[in-house]
Amino acid sequence: MDDSTFEKLADATLKGLMATIEDALADEIEDIDLQGSVLTIELAAGGTYVVNKHVANKEIWLSSPRSGAAHFAFDPASGQWHSTRGGADLHARLGAELSEVAGTPLTLTPAGQEG
Repeated sequence: MDDSTFEKLADATLKGLMATIEDALADEIEDIDLQGSVLTIELAAGGTYVVNKHVANKEIWLSSPRSGAAHFAFDPASGQWHSTRGGADLHARLGAELSEVAGTPLTLTPAGQEG
């Protein structure tokens, strides 16, 4: 994947995550902000999630107060950001964690796969 394609996919992913999380969990969020390539989600119950693109590795990185750090690489075949160490993809992992913390079901869907 070339840099331009990565940038477009990563930017769309961060913007999509922000919009969905902000709409679904407005009462559970202290602050949500997208500055450049860094999405920060501060929960009212405590804890801060940071999701950012890492251009050099062409990955999206997640820092979670619940599960720690994880890296995700885009898989063109599935259209998802898969963990580089196995386990849930970015949207499933972040959605599950935020659902648990907020006590509200949240399904995060990759851009282009909205149902």
